[in-house]
Amino acid sequence: MASPSTQYFQTPPPGVRSHDADLIEKLEQARTLRGPAYHPRTRHLGPDGWAKYTNRLFLESSPYLLQHAHNPVNWYPWGDEAFETARKLNRPVFLSVGYATCHWCHVMEEESFEDEDIARYLNAHFICVKVDREERPDIDAIYMTAVQALTGRGGWPMSVWMTPDRNPFYGGTYFPARDGDRGVGMGFLTLLEKLLATWHAKDGRVENAGRQITAAIRQMMTAAAGSQVPGKDIMRKAAAFYRQNYDSRFGGLKGAPKFPSSLPVRFLLRYYRKFREPDILEMVETSLSQMAAGGMYDHVGGGFHRYAVDEIWRVPHFEKMLYDNALLAVAYLEAWQTTGNNDFRRVVREIFDYVARDMTAPDGAFYSATDADSKTPSGRMEEGWFFTWTPEEIESILGKDRAAIIKAYYAITGSPDFEGRHIPHTPKPRQEVAADLGMDVRELSEVIETSKNLLRGERNNRPAPLRDEKILTAWNALMISAYARAGLAFDNPDDIRTAAAAAQFILDHLYMGGRLYRSYKDNQARHNAYLEDYAFFIAALIDLYEADHDIRWLKNALALDNILQTFYEDPENGGFFTTATDHETLIAREKPFYDGATPSGNAVAVLNLLRLHAYTTDDTYRARAEKAIKAFSIKLSDTPSALSEMLLAMDWYFDTPAEIILIAPPEDAALKTATPFLDTFRRRFMPNRILVVADENQAAANARFTAPAKGRIAVNHQLTGYVCRNNTCSLPAETPAAFARLLDARDP
Repeated sequence: MASPSTQYFQTPPPGVRSHDADLIEKLEQARTLRGPAYHPRTRHLGPDGWAKYTNRLFLESSPYLLQHAHNPVNWYPWGDEAFETARKLNRPVFLSVGYATCHWCHVMEEESFEDEDIARYLNAHFICVKVDREERPDIDAIYMTAVQALTGRGGWPMSVWMTPDRNPFYGGTYFPARDGDRGVGMGFLTLLEKLLATWHAKDGRVENAGRQITAAIRQMMTAAAGSQVPGKDIMRKAAAFYRQNYDSRFGGLKGAPKFPSSLPVRFLLRYYRKFREPDILEMVETSLSQMAAGGMYDHVGGGFHRYAVDEIWRVPHFEKMLYDNALLAVAYLEAWQTTGNNDFRRVVREIFDYVARDMTAPDGAFYSATDADSKTPSGRMEEGWFFTWTPEEIESILGKDRAAIIKAYYAITGSPDFEGRHIPHTPKPRQEVAADLGMDVRELSEVIETSKNLLRGERNNRPAPLRDEKILTAWNALMISAYARAGLAFDNPDDIRTAAAAAQFILDHLYMGGRLYRSYKDNQARHNAYLEDYAFFIAALIDLYEADHDIRWLKNALALDNILQTFYEDPENGGFFTTATDHETLIAREKPFYDGATPSGNAVAVLNLLRLHAYTTDDTYRARAEKAIKAFSIKLSDTPSALSEMLLAMDWYFDTPAEIILIAPPEDAALKTATPFLDTFRRRFMPNRILVVADENQAAANARFTAPAKGRIAVNHQLTGYVCRNNTCSLPAETPAAFARLLDARDP
């Protein structure tokens, strides 16, 4: 592509008089830094292939914002400049929030934001602000609350109109461009005209609506604090909700669409561990099996898509998110520990194969997501094309005989599932398919594995979906936890090294000046970290310590919790705010308690405090956890199923957690003799426990951080196991068999 000439930066978006000289200079500098490999993403191109329009988003690093950097809309990033300009020009602000791999965000961009007439109207009458919800979850949460209050639903793209004081007065999600489009009576352009007329009416409606909606947001984003910890009945109340709403045929909750996070497998496994009610375990096993058999699972490449649009998990929305796969890896891991079902272990390994192959940066951190859309051979963007097949394609790649087996196994027969193509899924287990084909199960499995490799190799020749390559602290932390936990459970040092490399990346690149940052892209850390960044990363560091026994991870976890306490904790009422005390002032400061696609930051923070209390025996951690629980006790008592991740913390709180300690003699610093003891522990589902593996010198030196190990000795100069509960320790175990008996003695 030829280098663009400066004239394109001097050509302002339609409806804008001109770009000022300072902005043009910054755009030129950004173009030089991006180099010849940069390709503008727009249909508005000049004769040399460069974009006809360029707006301020070109100065940003977010892949989502850069997608819109060459729209004819005169976008601003979120910041004072936009709102000061709106105040100066007496214009309403149009806020559009989305993310890089959002299918309907792409649709609205193509229909409206790439439309020069709509852009001209927006630019002439509004100040337009674009936000990446993944980089700015604080802004997203505030204005999504407004949209939900106004419309009763939410989603992305999110569209909000607000005053220069940032008070919202109208909102929605996706709007078709014009009246009658997609069967909708009023399109986006007509809506803009009506909102502008309301703005200029000066009858007080806009101001009153803004004040009322802002007041409602503030009330909705903070739970009324309770005075006591809720009773244990909240666990049974939550389980009763899931029993009532469980889809006994296909798993998950009844209805469609189906999100994997809607059924909290990890809570149900803890509930089953405590009460041994068989139907609860059946809910878990059926749901996980059906999800992994459906088209929501990528059978060729591994990993899960975002959600299923139907009740049978067949047709997915084809995005893949790092956080979904991290959370599902842990859910399948814990299910394997509970049931011994090796299909669940296989799913974990295939998730990691996918992450290692497609989602891991060269320096060891993890990318964020991949898009649902990809290019067809004709060059048209189409959802799911990369992941779907025709029978003819299968046969041309595998040959007739092998293709017949694979088409039977992946149900690539009959009518297509999606847009004239087939989504691989496995409605029958391998044993049944093998019997139908007159094959041995082992023989069928060999054909499946060979064929998957061939199909994946051919699929890799297709144009891949866009990958959002920003690195988010919170999402990386979830995947670090998944790798660390699996590495410990599977005795896989490679998984632990993968977790350690990603954790070290965050410490090296996103932890500066004593504070965490949210996002990393183009060699730059940006945005203050949020509660979930701290909470998830603290949890990941504790998990990593338990996996490789390196005390520096636990020390870092304690240091980060101190920052969280200083800047995010509510010392009066308990719990944590999304943003720090020195964060940008917004119209509301959220204290999150409900789970979404990812767990509530408060839920993870509470469990972290309980774990840190067990490690240090410092009662201030327990007291802070209890105060936070009280802060959400009313919500927990009323609707515990809406705070399912908090129920994991409550399960720990109600339990008598185990302190599992392995002590080696001083000269056994490598702790190589720990493996036989750990082997007795790995397969057990023991969620409420801490694990310390150290030699006698390490236990003494690190007594401040691993207090239960202080004074423990290696009996007879051999590795010795201890299991302690409630300040009482068992007799030391000198053999793996004796250690196993201790683990089982008081644990269900």
